[in-house]
Amino acid sequence: MSHVEPLATPQRIGEHAAQARECPLREGVLEIPGEVALYHGGRLSGVRIAWRLIGPAAAPVVCALGGISAHRRVCGTEDSRESWWTEIAGAGRPLDSERFRILSFDFLGGSGESAPAPTAEFPSLSSYDQAEALLRLLNHLGIKALKAIAGGSYGGMVALAFGELYPERVGHLLVIGAADRAHPLATAWRSIQRRMVRFGIESGRPAAAIELARALAMTTYRSSEEFAARFAGAPTREGGALVFPVERYLMARGRDYAARYRPESFLCLSESIDLHRVDATRIFVPTSAVAVREDQLVPLADVRAMVARLPAGRLHELSSVYGHDAFLKETEALRAVFRGALEAER
Repeated sequence: MSHVEPLATPQRIGEHAAQARECPLREGVLEIPGEVALYHGGRLSGVRIAWRLIGPAAAPVVCALGGISAHRRVCGTEDSRESWWTEIAGAGRPLDSERFRILSFDFLGGSGESAPAPTAEFPSLSSYDQAEALLRLLNHLGIKALKAIAGGSYGGMVALAFGELYPERVGHLLVIGAADRAHPLATAWRSIQRRMVRFGIESGRPAAAIELARALAMTTYRSSEEFAARFAGAPTREGGALVFPVERYLMARGRDYAARYRPESFLCLSESIDLHRVDATRIFVPTSAVAVREDQLVPLADVRAMVARLPAGRLHELSSVYGHDAFLKETEALRAVFRGALEAER
């Protein structure tokens, strides 16, 4: 990975300031001149990083990062339906937008407004590359150090990568549903999803393929207990075929996803999860790691093993029917964890 120098004269595109109902909001797009060298050997030109910063102007900054479907709209302002972390971030939430400035950005390779958009020839991206994008953004905004990075799922992987590379720029890592490397069984599930999407692209039916891939992915995000409680009903006949309640739910989620996300972005960031591998012994930033016992994608044993390797790690275990998606839903269970991480002194 190339060394990143501080950006003395950053170029800003589309940046503006606005006054939201809850707290001040700034957002914009940082344009990176020239080419960016990537961790796995590729290069990108025309890189643009779309970002958002919400919260009191003088408050400490916390970077919030989510899964591969997340974007820079972390908590609600005008329309909370556009935000992905409304149960956790916002006024009075565990990540309180009235006490902290919340920074986020659209991942490189994702379906947000960061660029360039992925193509069939798009190079492989690492969580280290996302961490470098965050560093460039901090330099652009004049933020010397983050109070913390709060990352769930893929965002937790990026937090770990940033903590390894740039420990002087962050005070605490709060990592939920992520470990220092992907589990092979989780990689197996995602590999099948990517094969589905590639087959759909090659066959001229990318939307149908991403619907199926997302439907399969949904079966790994939640727990068997939740599915048993919600979908135990009998099938109904639709168009001459029997459709099970869980099948109807999964395909509806798949259609919704296909309408909003690019297949190429799904391929890029799904692969980035499976390429993720950091050296936990070199992450000296104090780290609070949250493991969910029902998480199928990031087993409890993997998080325990990572915390044992972290020089300054602390493990929090919780139980949730939401499984891997607990980082999106468990407001009260995560409140104490956020309080401990955000009030801790380095």
